[in-house]
Formats: sequence, structure tokens, C-alpha cells
Amino acid sequence: MFFLNTLWLVLLGPTLGALINGLWPAKYRGRLGHGVLACAGAGLSFLIAIIQHIALSISSETIVRHGYFTWIEAGNLTIEFALRLDPLSSVMCLVVAGVGFLIHVYSLGYMAEDRAYVRFFTYMNMFLAAMLLLVTASNLPLMFVGWEGVGLCSYLLIGFWHRKNSASTAGFKAFAVNRIGDAGFLIATFWCWKVFGTLEFHEMFARIGEASAADIRWITLLLFVGATGKSAQIPLYVWLPDAMEGPTPVSALIHAATMVTAGVYMIVRMNPLFHQPESVSVLIAWIGALTAIFSATIAIGQRDIKRVLAYSTVSQLGYMFLAVGIGAYVAAIFHLVTHAFFKACLFLGSGSVIHACHEEQDIMNMGGLKAKMKTTHWTFLVSTLAIAGVFPLAGFFSKDEILAYSFESSQALYIIGLAAAIMTAFYMGRLLFLTFYGGRRMNDEKWEKVHESPRTMTFALVVLGVLAVFGGLLGLPKNLGLPHVLYGYLEPLLPKVHGEHHMSAAVELGLMALSLALALGGLGVAASLFRRRGAEGEERLRGVLGPVHGALENKWYVDELYNTLIVSPLSKLARIVSDWFDPGIIDGAVHAIAGAVGLGSERQTRTQTGRIRDYVLVILTGTFLLVLCLVVLGR
Repeated sequence: MFFLNTLWLVLLGPTLGALINGLWPAKYRGRLGHGVLACAGAGLSFLIAIIQHIALSISSETIVRHGYFTWIEAGNLTIEFALRLDPLSSVMCLVVAGVGFLIHVYSLGYMAEDRAYVRFFTYMNMFLAAMLLLVTASNLPLMFVGWEGVGLCSYLLIGFWHRKNSASTAGFKAFAVNRIGDAGFLIATFWCWKVFGTLEFHEMFARIGEASAADIRWITLLLFVGATGKSAQIPLYVWLPDAMEGPTPVSALIHAATMVTAGVYMIVRMNPLFHQPESVSVLIAWIGALTAIFSATIAIGQRDIKRVLAYSTVSQLGYMFLAVGIGAYVAAIFHLVTHAFFKACLFLGSGSVIHACHEEQDIMNMGGLKAKMKTTHWTFLVSTLAIAGVFPLAGFFSKDEILAYSFESSQALYIIGLAAAIMTAFYMGRLLFLTFYGGRRMNDEKWEKVHESPRTMTFALVVLGVLAVFGGLLGLPKNLGLPHVLYGYLEPLLPKVHGEHHMSAAVELGLMALSLALALGGLGVAASLFRRRGAEGEERLRGVLGPVHGALENKWYVDELYNTLIVSPLSKLARIVSDWFDPGIIDGAVHAIAGAVGLGSERQTRTQTGRIRDYVLVILTGTFLLVLCLVVLGR
């Protein structure tokens, strides 16, 4: 089929949009034209992704790969620019392009008054193109290009309002922390080349038997280091909350559909390695579980509407890593998909609130917005219920699937996951009720100006809200006879690493009922504290938690700890190098060599007397010494 032979078409729209917006002067098209062009590019990718998904579904092939040209050739290393379409990359393209398109449409209204409107949409299209390249790459080096591309775009977009010191600092922090993870990814790539002699996914997987236990252990560990950076897991999660300094559509794009899901996707893509007994899958599961509960505790103490959602993202990513760590790869992708729906809706909803409240982000200064922002309220409400795991919304199915597999794998992991789920319901209920319910806590002047967002913004909210309600249908068991639901679609690619549950139906229903009851309990406690009482409820929470509440507000002082143990010593070392070692040793050595050459040259000029007898004397002396050497050596 044509669309299976031209996989590059999915990259075409956002790539052209970025090039045209970046190079074509605005005077020929106007501000609106730039935004419409960027949306058209994202929409074209989504349309192509749908067509390719249908073509792959009706095709007899499970994996389609096309190499377009030789990209790198050095010795016996040959790397093609090759793209791969299979059920996993097809699902990712649909999520990335679909949610990305809605965020682009939302941005038409949100960024309408920003003076850097054109630059924003150029970066957004670049971001989308890089992520699509990452998920369709057929080999590790090409995946790394997309991996670094989303890293670069995140730096540009987080620090988009670079005149704010906090924004530029946050962008640099994201870039620096991700370099740690990227170093692990790069070393793992070199190691794969050493062991397998190839970097193509299908060829590496066919040669896994050639790798020793130590090779598997170190390659998977280094790849996981890369994933912890990109997908914000302990200990490299600290960049993600600060990423809130960028425009809200950027937060939605990073947190919901693109950058932070890259680590989860990479591990699932490399599942034949990670499913080996010698891999670090147990470590991955525990890091994911601990990240889920640790970041959930921090979210309870935050007042910035976007930071609550940021720590929520870190927590939900922890669930995905818990799933891949125990081998539930399809469950991880299922939660990735549903999370993209409700988290994009929540972030865009928070942007709608910030837009309406004139850049106010402190939820303690809001309240009562339900009356003036009905569409935003209802979409935020259903997405809150979805992430809390309330039946029958999307998050209930995907999160319950992970918890069920955790119960079968490890009771300890299950208990941690369940505790994080309760906290999720509580802090999301707190966010919902403090923002939209109770009495207003802003002054009259601001309250009078509060209004619902324009249609370009509410359109995206409504579509994502509907997906947050019905997205769980994608994960229904294949035995119900529905065509191409997620499990039936992905199982041909992951046949040996994702089995059915071994528990009885009664136990499974009991676990579902328990998780639902706890989710409703967490929401109920939040409602009792914050639905009517607002600030009074927050004070009661502070009183119950005592000094722990201060620690939660300050994010367990992790940033301060990193600053004391890592950033400050490295800064001092850098100052020593720049103030003493560099000028004294490095520059001193260079100056000494230059001085010696200059001195030698100055001495040498004294031999240039211009008198023939002096030159003849030098020649004769040199000839005598040469003959003497030959005579001595001849003996």
C-alpha cells in the first residue's frame, strides 16, 4: 500500500510547518496564518497516522520498515535513515499527533496576544516532528536524534519567555538534567554496537543470545538512566516541575503526549532486552513505584495549579515504569494513552483558568470559578475523576490494570501503588474544589474580568474531556469482540511478554472494588475539606500534617539537597577552574610555549648577520660534525 511505503509522510506536516514558519517572513501571511499553518501541519500528521494505522491493521504485515538512504558509514558501521511502522509505533503516532494537534488548536487562542507568536508555533512544530521521528525510528542512533530533538525543543519552549530569569533558569535546568540521562543512552548505544554488531532494532533482538548476562545488565541499566532523565523518575525528576515556567500549551505537550513518554516508549520498544532475567527490570519497577508515591506526597502541598499537575505527571509516569518493570508492557502503553487524554485536558484546563484569571496560578486565590467557566469546569471535573480512577472513566481501567499486575508480581509494589492512587484522588480533589468550588477568594476587580476561554481553547478541552471519559474502552479485553482494541492490536508485537491474569475473577473484581472505593474515599475527604471551606480546609490540612506540610510545600527539600551536595560544589569547582586553573595552568602553559618560541626566534635572528664568511663557517662546521658522526657510527 502507498501509505505503508511512504512512512516519512507522518513527519512531513510539522517539519514543513516549522521550516515555513521559521523562514518565511510574517508580513506575507500575518500572525493568524502562522498559527493556522502550524495546526495544519500537526493535523496532516494526525491524518496520515490514522491512514497508516488502518493500512497496517488490514495488511498481512505486522512490521513495516523502509530505509531511505545511508546516513552514517564508517568502517563496518552502516546506519540507514530508516523508519519502522508496527502496532507500537502506530499507537504512539496516533497519540502524539492527535493530542499534539489539539494542543496546537488550543494555542491559537492562548498565545493570540503574545508578541513571539510565530517563534512559539515554529518550536511547537519542531517538537512534534522530533517526537514523531523518535517513535518511528528503526534504529538506536535515529531514535537518539529524535530523543535529542525533543530535549532541544523542551529547552527552547520551557525558556520561551526568556526575559524572565525563572524561565531561562528552568530551561537550562531541564537541559542540564537531561544530559545526564542522555549520556546513559549514548553509552548504551555504543555498548549495543560492541555486543551485537548492529544498531537496528530487529537485528539486535535476533542476536540477543550473543549477549552475556553482564552485557544485558549494563545495557538495560544505562538505557534506564536515559529513561529516568527524559521521563522524570527518581533521581532525575527535578527538572519537570520547573518546566511549568513555559506557556501552558507547552506544559501540556511535554507532560501529556511527547517528551516525558519517550522513556516509557523506549523501554517498551527494547522489551526483548528488558524482559531478560539478567536485566534491571526489578529496579525499574521499584523506582517507578517509589516515584509514584513520592511525587504524589509533594503534590498534596503545592499551591501553584500547574505544579500540582506537574507532580501528578511524575507520579503517573511512575505507574508506567512500575508496569514495564513487572513486564506488563501493554498495560504501560494503555496508561500512557489514557494519561495523554486526561492530563492534556487538565493542563489545558489549568491554562484556561490562568488565562481567565489574568495569570493567577495560586489556587488559594481562586474559588467559585465553576459559575463563570462552565465548559472548563466540566472538562476539568471529568479529567479529575479519570485520573483519580473512578469507574467507568479512562483512568480507572488503565490504572487498575497496572495495580492488578502489581498484585500478582509483588504485594509490596501493589500496596505502594494503591497508596499513591489514594493520594492522587485526594490531591486532585483538592485542586478541583479549591479552584472551582466554594466562595471566591479573589478581589472584585479580578473577579469581574473572569470569563470563559475562546472557542479554539474550549474545543480542545471538550474533545479531550470526551476521550478522558471513553478512552478506557481501548483497553477492554479482546474476547469482547471489539475490533483492534489496544490489547489485541499490540499482542502480536509482544506475544511472549504479556500474558493474561492468573487470578480468579472474584479476586480481580475485589481488587477493582477496593481501588474504586479508595479513590472515592480520597475524593470524599478532599470534598469535605475544600468544597465549601476553601482556605479554612487548607488550614485544617496544615494542622493535621503539622511540620510535614511544610516539607511537602518545599518538595521535601530535594532541590536544596541537590544544590548543597551537587550544584554548589560543582559551581565552586567551575569557579576555581575558570579563575585559577584555566588562566594559571592552561593559559600559562600556552603563554610559556609562545614565549619560548618567541625567545628562540629572537635568538635565532642574531645568526642572520648578512656576512658570507659567517654562513660559510656555519656550513663547514655542520659538514665537519656530520662527517664526524658518520665516522663514529661506521665504527
